[in-house]
Amino acid sequence: MSIPKGLTFKYLKNDLPAGLVVFLVALPLCLGIALASGAPLFSGIIAGIVGGTVVAFTSGSPLSVSGPAAGLTVIVFNSITQLGGYEIFLLAVVLAGLIQIALGFLKAGIIGYYFPSSVIKGMLAAIGIILILKQLPHAVGYDKDNEGDFDFIQADGQNTFSEILNSINHIHPGAIIIAAISLFVLIMWEQAFLKKYAFFKIVPGALLVVILGVLINEWFRIASPDLYLSGEKLVQLPVANSPSEFIGQFTLPDFSAFGNYHVYVVAITIAIIASLESLLSCEATDKLDPYKRVTPRNQELKAQGLGNLISGFIGGLPLTAVIVRSSANVSSGGKTKLSSIFHGMFLLISVIGLSAVLNKIPLACLAALLLLVGYKLAKIPLFLSMYKLGWDQFLPFVITVIAIQFSDLLKGIGVGMAFSMFFILRNNYKRAYFYHKDESYPDGIITIALAEDVTFLNKGSIALTLEHLPENSKVLIDGTKSHNIDMDVLEIIHDFRNTAALKNIQLEFKNIPEFKGMSGH
Repeated sequence: MSIPKGLTFKYLKNDLPAGLVVFLVALPLCLGIALASGAPLFSGIIAGIVGGTVVAFTSGSPLSVSGPAAGLTVIVFNSITQLGGYEIFLLAVVLAGLIQIALGFLKAGIIGYYFPSSVIKGMLAAIGIILILKQLPHAVGYDKDNEGDFDFIQADGQNTFSEILNSINHIHPGAIIIAAISLFVLIMWEQAFLKKYAFFKIVPGALLVVILGVLINEWFRIASPDLYLSGEKLVQLPVANSPSEFIGQFTLPDFSAFGNYHVYVVAITIAIIASLESLLSCEATDKLDPYKRVTPRNQELKAQGLGNLISGFIGGLPLTAVIVRSSANVSSGGKTKLSSIFHGMFLLISVIGLSAVLNKIPLACLAALLLLVGYKLAKIPLFLSMYKLGWDQFLPFVITVIAIQFSDLLKGIGVGMAFSMFFILRNNYKRAYFYHKDESYPDGIITIALAEDVTFLNKGSIALTLEHLPENSKVLIDGTKSHNIDMDVLEIIHDFRNTAALKNIQLEFKNIPEFKGMSGH
């Protein structure tokens, strides 16, 4: 099996349908995130187009898809208010892009390698569960919360669970019928026994689901108006009635605000958060990639920076690599970055000439699509496999999942990292040395062989071991295998000479460096 590399049309039969699926997922999310951010609806589409074209072309990631990020909505909303206008905010986005490009050249992308695997897998599972929980109301026809709101505490004051409870009182039969049929079609489309027929290989299930959703809803309008879905229950893409009206939806930054220091604070904030989210998303996408390709982290920062620079310059929201779109890309069979580029081109075509048609798509059929993506990310076998790896992997994984559910992506990752660090420090504490008592000698010789790298983190365990050495014993502290022994540890070891003499311990050092901070030795 050859590994797909670069930008190639060799896998067009895989990348084109995957790009279509990502487009269908991204379209309502772009609009929803713009709405939640208090920005013009078209700004979300601009960010999606730039993410799918500029970033996809310049990124080294084969499967990551970029666009407006749900994790930035609160910051964007508050920043627009604080800065006093959307045009001033756009200047901050442009500057954030320049900062990210600089971070890429400074090789700051290396931070992406320091996120533990258990936390990244926890993030993927958490996103899957969030998708399922957030899409359930849309699947039953309750669309009060916009598609771009992924936080536990929602913009409308509700939370994820109260929204589901509220949806029970506002069930729309038409939405349930469309969602159920869509979900059934999507599940059947992936069955192996159907893949031997050319039709099921060529036609993407997501495309059929959207067409069926529109046709069924139009039939409802004629035959059963009570079941018909309209208004907020459909995609609501801005419609431009003329070329000038379309061009008028683009906005330039207010460059006169260069002297406003608040602009720079917002720019730095966006640059840091967008960079972290992008690196996390790329790390997670690489783990989903069946070919296990590795995204060049510094190149990714430069690509994201260029994307934000251009997005901000033409009126778009700040963007990041987004795990929801990326996971939809992977699960739909995308092979190369061409799938992301197709998604960006589809977004561009949609706003130029297909707005009226796309505004007939029920959110219920798109909810079915996202429910399936969520299920693939949070399958039970993933939880079982993490459990089998042991508690030091399973607990950070589960804690990350739970923390993200009740906060947001970055806070949840932070909590997961804290617990993961606890286990790392605990293991480090245990593995500082090898303790052995040789019983072949009459009195026994206790050997303490230090590890290859002994840091200040090992001070506690070594001090405790030395403190509890029995009186009248023979002790050898061996540093032969050690490449580095921290000065703090050396001080403890050399200070132990006095204690050893008082306890009648015969102490011998082997390849233990002198402690340079000592005097009188």
